[in-house]
Amino acid sequence: MPERFSIDTNVLIYSIDADAGTRHEQAAALMDAMAERDCVLTLQALAEFFHAVTRKEKMSLEDASTMIRDWMTLFPTIAAETGTLPAAITLRAEHDFAFWDAMLVQTARGAGVTRLLSEDMQDGRRVGPMRLENPFSTGFVL
Repeated sequence: MPERFSIDTNVLIYSIDADAGTRHEQAAALMDAMAERDCVLTLQALAEFFHAVTRKEKMSLEDASTMIRDWMTLFPTIAAETGTLPAAITLRAEHDFAFWDAMLVQTARGAGVTRLLSEDMQDGRRVGPMRLENPFSTGFVL
């Protein structure tokens, strides 16, 4: 099966946060590499990114908006559909995910994502054909 990627909010934030040191460098390089791969971004991750970086004053409203528009031009953007919510509720119960993580995972699954890159979810966990991977772990390979 061909690989399809998606990126969680934390990786998006690290990619613009120069104060994050090594994580920033790794995330920025990862985003560059994803431009050459089959990668989709979820509307949820982009919304969470905007909220986090503007609330923490990492970016101005205008800069954050521009960054999101640029990513939406570069990467296809996917959104939850009506059936995503009940499936995410089931996923939350079956896999003990936080609710918003379950929504993100289920939205990505619906778009055929096989590798979801996130620092915050259990590295190596499988949810159907999707693998959750921490791109900052020492064993991570694209």
